[in-house]
Amino acid sequence: MATLIDQEFFARLHALNEKFAASVPATLARLEELRAQFDPASADAALVKELHQSLHTIAGSAATFGFRVFGAQARQLEQRLRVLMAFELIAPKDWNDWLHALDEYIAWSRLDPKAASYPGQAD
Repeated sequence: MATLIDQEFFARLHALNEKFAASVPATLARLEELRAQFDPASADAALVKELHQSLHTIAGSAATFGFRVFGAQARQLEQRLRVLMAFELIAPKDWNDWLHALDEYIAWSRLDPKAASYPGQAD
């Protein structure tokens, strides 16, 4: 009986993994849309909040479905964004630095979101 339950569990987990993998292109497209709307000289609070939420969702789900580095990098971006959100005034240069990191993340993710390493990071 335990074998049947394990098989069902792993079948459901595999289906969820496939669903997550299929959602990655749309998730990246949404991040690109938000990024394109972002004005570093006048950051929109709602846009910042949606970027934060998107990265938080990726970070929380990715490792569960075998996208460990994809999720870890999202977590780093999310944490950097959270630090920026804590300040009342943020210089455009600080926003641009963060946006550059977001651009690199999106470009890397488009190539292989299931990669085992991220450029410039130790394994």
